[in-house]
Amino acid sequence: MIEHLKELLRYRDLIWNLVVRDLKLRYKSSVLGVLWSWLNPLFMMTVYTIVFTVMRASSNGGIPERSFPAFVLCALLPWNFFSGSLTQAVGSIVENANLVKKVYFPREVLPLSTVLANLVNFVISLLVLFPILLIFHVRITPWVLLLPLLILIQLCLTVGIAFMLSTLNVFYRDTKVILDVVMMAWFFVTPVFYPIEVLPRSKEVLGIVVDVHRWTRILNPMASLVAAYRDVLYYGRLIGPDFLARTAVTSLVILFIGYALFYKCSKVFGEEV
Repeated sequence: MIEHLKELLRYRDLIWNLVVRDLKLRYKSSVLGVLWSWLNPLFMMTVYTIVFTVMRASSNGGIPERSFPAFVLCALLPWNFFSGSLTQAVGSIVENANLVKKVYFPREVLPLSTVLANLVNFVISLLVLFPILLIFHVRITPWVLLLPLLILIQLCLTVGIAFMLSTLNVFYRDTKVILDVVMMAWFFVTPVFYPIEVLPRSKEVLGIVVDVHRWTRILNPMASLVAAYRDVLYYGRLIGPDFLARTAVTSLVILFIGYALFYKCSKVFGEEV
């Protein structure tokens, strides 16, 4: 695997060119161009704020209405990075069949460049987050310095899943269709517009008492990451070291499994696409 990674590094210029290509295609013929990186999350933040503060009678898990937009945006930006990366990476091999069949290069470049293009978009969108935090009187603390570490952990998780999905889509083309439904469900079980603390510690499901809060953190890595982003950005507090380590290990394991699956199957991609 070390040799494969070294080969991938030798193709860094190709990765860079594909990232630039994806970004150019995303904003091609767009009037506002890169401004959509800011306007889209701001628009979604406004919609969720209206729905969950103005139109909802009950409380929002103890989150003050005055800072609810900042609360939502802290989770919405990393979710958009994750969701956008997977929905675009799933078809990266099939949609570049002409390259896969004719030119030799590490096939990992295709889903990886898609995720990195979304990472650039994510970093750009973060520029609007800090003014929003200040506008809504959210105190920025030194724990915000952990943000690059969280981004790295999320990047490992996203790339690993992108490798898995792009591989599956080569052999089963309905993977992309199924993913749309899965991502919608995944969004609602991830605490993007509600605090993870509101999940019940004890809930009876089919006659079995389940700690929903605990199992959501264990089974949904994005729930853990979203909670971590909120800790350092919105609450201004330290993430639990054991919790952060477990999330990092999970992301690395998924990255390893995803890359191993991708590399093993990449030898027949040319025949399948």
